[in-house]
Amino acid sequence: MSVQSVIQLLGGVGLFLFAIKLISEALQLIAGDRLRQLIGTLTKTPLMGVLVGACVTVLIQSSSATTVMTVSFVDAGLMTLTQAIGVIMGANIGTTVTGQILAIKIQDYAYLFIIIGVLLAFFGRSKVQKYAGNGLLGFGLLFVGMQTMESSMSFLRNERELFLTFSHNPFMGVLAGTLLTLLVQSSAATVGLTIALGIQGLLPLHAAIPIILGDNIGTTITAVLASIGTDRTAKQACAAHVLFNVIGVCIFLTLLPWFQKLIALTADGIGHQIANAHTLFNVLNTLIFLPFVRPFAALIRTILPDAPHKAVEGAQYLDPKLIQATPGIAVEAVKNECAYMGFLAIRLLDAVQDVFFHNKKELIAEINETEAKIDDLHRAIKAYAEDIMQAGISDDASTALALYVGCSRNVERIADQGKKLIEYYAYRQNRPHDFSEQALTELSGMYAEAHHAIVTALDGFINEDPAKAQEVAPIAGKLRGMEVELRNRHIQRLDRQECDPETGLVFVDILGVIEHIGYHSNNLAKATITTCSAFSAKA
Repeated sequence: MSVQSVIQLLGGVGLFLFAIKLISEALQLIAGDRLRQLIGTLTKTPLMGVLVGACVTVLIQSSSATTVMTVSFVDAGLMTLTQAIGVIMGANIGTTVTGQILAIKIQDYAYLFIIIGVLLAFFGRSKVQKYAGNGLLGFGLLFVGMQTMESSMSFLRNERELFLTFSHNPFMGVLAGTLLTLLVQSSAATVGLTIALGIQGLLPLHAAIPIILGDNIGTTITAVLASIGTDRTAKQACAAHVLFNVIGVCIFLTLLPWFQKLIALTADGIGHQIANAHTLFNVLNTLIFLPFVRPFAALIRTILPDAPHKAVEGAQYLDPKLIQATPGIAVEAVKNECAYMGFLAIRLLDAVQDVFFHNKKELIAEINETEAKIDDLHRAIKAYAEDIMQAGISDDASTALALYVGCSRNVERIADQGKKLIEYYAYRQNRPHDFSEQALTELSGMYAEAHHAIVTALDGFINEDPAKAQEVAPIAGKLRGMEVELRNRHIQRLDRQECDPETGLVFVDILGVIEHIGYHSNNLAKATITTCSAFSAKA
């Protein structure tokens, strides 16, 4: 064993890991919007979850990223535990594609991929071309790293007794695979290293299979790390991932002789056989569990019971782990946070109505608290959006993100108008004369229209329904007309000395405040129409 050989082996592993990261990041940037659409197709059917999980993992070439994303979605309430289990099963299948690619002998073309990748990355005209260049560069480096690992393993021929231990004791092989994946944080790297050992004649098939099984246990550490600091449901998703893989490994260990014979029939070369073992284990394990997803979810809830629901302070969906794993998907979290802000704004306006028109003063503290929370959420969205932009997203996602930040600003302005009405209510309470019944009736009617505007705008925004969003503009126009008409009526009342002059000026200001609710609601609707038009044009 020479120091040079060890350095070469470690360098090969490092190059391999860097290549996987490069490919994953490039594919995420290219396919960010497609990922969003795929996640949107999730249904209550576990099979659909498996298909989505597999497709997403193939697209981004990282089961770890899919797992982190899934745990984050569950934590944010975007996905149920049953759906998450299906996605995790699919991610296990999708990640085996890397092993199949490594088993194909295309190392001779590795440098060609690197040359094309560098040319596209440096001279590509569009961002997609540059991203594709990075992906091809990573693809070429993947095989260079694989070649480096293979050529550096000659010194291990003197350590055959170590590898024979895995043949005689499969549990040692499982442990080795688990620890190696824990160390390098990449199941693909473990599979690649195992294939390299097999090709060099250092690892027979019956010794390689336990290492591959252990690799599937080690990869669950990503889910464990992702679940730290999350709620109970996300921890349940993490536990499901761990238990699913561990139980599967235990099943296949008991069937190891038969499984080995099956794998030996799938290909002649040991490289392909090892890759096939990885694929077949995950496919068969999923087929075993798929009919029992819901009972399995119930078992997980028995082990980790649901926590009692608590009101969550602060942001509901802005999970930093989403930015680290898939920045394009984090844009969807911003949209959902905007929708949550909208719900808070409607709740605030409902309370304002009770105070302003029905004298329910006990709600004022709640209104101030909600308005402050909406302000905090708007600031959080802006900061989160900046982090997303720094992580890198596609042009379409950048456009959508900018529109969503604008939406949060408009919702925040709507909440500000509600707070202003409470300030005017306090002013009314300190005046000897309040508005006339006629004036209050007029304000109430106009306020109802403004409330209708924000509810309609939010409905269109959440459901990405441009037709619903287009209904807001006429309401906003009606509010502008009402402001002019009611102002003129009030001036006439002032001329007849039916109202206090100072209170009359406040009345006119209140008309402007209510009209602004419609104005900002219409801005929210316009953003929905713009977003839907942009994506429909791309489709």
